[in-house]
Amino acid sequence: MNFLFKDLFGVFKFVEDIYDRIRKILVPKQAYAWQTLIYLSVFSWALSYFAVGIIRDVIAVCGWLFLIAGTAWYTTDDPLRVPGTFMPVGAVITGFLVSVFAFGNQQDVITPRTIVLWPTISALITAIPEFIEGTDTSSKAQIPKPEARQKIIILVASCMILSCWLQFYYVMDNWLKEYPSVLSDNFQRSTFVRRTDLIVEKVPRNGVLILDKLQPLVEQQIDGKPWSQVERWLENAQVNVNNLGKTVIQKNIGQYEESQVWRVESRVDNLKASGYRLNLLSIWRGPTSRRQGYYLAKSCRVDPVAISNKKVITSTNPEDKIAVGEIQCDRVTKFVAAPPPPR
Repeated sequence: MNFLFKDLFGVFKFVEDIYDRIRKILVPKQAYAWQTLIYLSVFSWALSYFAVGIIRDVIAVCGWLFLIAGTAWYTTDDPLRVPGTFMPVGAVITGFLVSVFAFGNQQDVITPRTIVLWPTISALITAIPEFIEGTDTSSKAQIPKPEARQKIIILVASCMILSCWLQFYYVMDNWLKEYPSVLSDNFQRSTFVRRTDLIVEKVPRNGVLILDKLQPLVEQQIDGKPWSQVERWLENAQVNVNNLGKTVIQKNIGQYEESQVWRVESRVDNLKASGYRLNLLSIWRGPTSRRQGYYLAKSCRVDPVAISNKKVITSTNPEDKIAVGEIQCDRVTKFVAAPPPPR
């Protein structure tokens, strides 16, 4: 029975200790405390929920300011330093809140700009106390001591470099998203970009897509049409293919910035035997490690075919047959690491 009372007493003591600790955190000893600012921020956000228009924005801004001030106060009472620096962990937390408040938005609270400026803002917050001398009630501005100036310069400069690297990461990430064909290039000598053959194709996917979507449109213009009309179309193939290519690019890869650096052209060769060879080219005009650039090509054979009643005949009488165009394109798109052939 005594053991039972001891166990219950131990449990009650444990619960009481937890309650006391929580009470010390939540209940301030005086009105002028960091808890007051946190409660004001919560109260402001609650009020902003019921407000509208500019009043709601003003109250929300006040809530953010109270939260930042309360967090900064709490984390500087007994500062824990970032290992290897004199930057308090509280400055890192406060810097994050300031960055979110200044550069976030309602749709995306955490934006790339928020992450990029976070280290620099944290460093500036760490340096601010070095320019202030005095107590909470009486203070004045001062020039930091010589030994403090060096620490401030090194800390701020290091954090700015870190911000630059973060910005570089987001620039590269956005660039590769808007220009996915760049990933097909050779990055073996790059210090900043790493790739694996499992996720990166050696042939630009969008270049192949352009020609695959262009092929049926060209076939519709040629296949089964009178041969005289086909020859006139081939004479103006450069303009015709270019117009079709613009439509294909806008429809299929218009969401990428790289749609501006793809160009579709054609080359027509008159075969000695009969017919023509039509080469469809998707030319990359964007950045590449290849000095001469590259293009993708799909070759099509265009021949006249004699038909009568929509059936091929072998009659030698010209009056019994009509010549129409027939086109056959290669299934495989060729990748050529060279400038496109002359027109």
